[in-house]
Amino acid sequence: MNTATVPEPRTAAALAARRRKTEAALERVYQAIARLRREKTQVSVAAVARRADVSRTFLYDNSEARAAIASAMAEAGERRVRMLAEQEDEREATWRERALNAEDALKAAHTEIHAQRTRIGELLGQIRDLQAEWTEEAIQRITTENTTLKQRVRQLTADSRTLDERLKAARSNLRFQDRRLADLEACLADPGSTT
Repeated sequence: MNTATVPEPRTAAALAARRRKTEAALERVYQAIARLRREKTQVSVAAVARRADVSRTFLYDNSEARAAIASAMAEAGERRVRMLAEQEDEREATWRERALNAEDALKAAHTEIHAQRTRIGELLGQIRDLQAEWTEEAIQRITTENTTLKQRVRQLTADSRTLDERLKAARSNLRFQDRRLADLEACLADPGSTT
């Protein structure tokens, strides 16, 4: 008589009840994961355990439940990475656009300053060449024009300095955004550390 191969009726009933209980718990786990996804809530072992009314031990011990949670967490992590990357791309595009605008304005200011300095040099050369032939009124007019041009050069130099500071600030903000993106990617790469 071999009793090891034929389970007793009570043992078989207990095993069947345990199997049904496990299947019911797994069904609640799948439903909890689906609800968390619909609500766009972070999927974690603790959240699934609360929603499915099961213990964390069950979730860690049951390979099906563990695999379902791992899959949901990986999928949520990928979605979150994509969303953060899109947001970072938008921010980076904004800062890059500002930096490019500042660089363009800075180049325009430098070009204008160079043109004004060249014009001042030409006018000073004309004054030296023709000073003896010019009337007092012409000299006064050229002197006034020269003073006006010098003021314009000072203004453009100040504008250039301001634009240069804005460019530096934009570049600094861009570096900060790059570091922030790297930090966020690092956090997303290790989602288990936040639970």
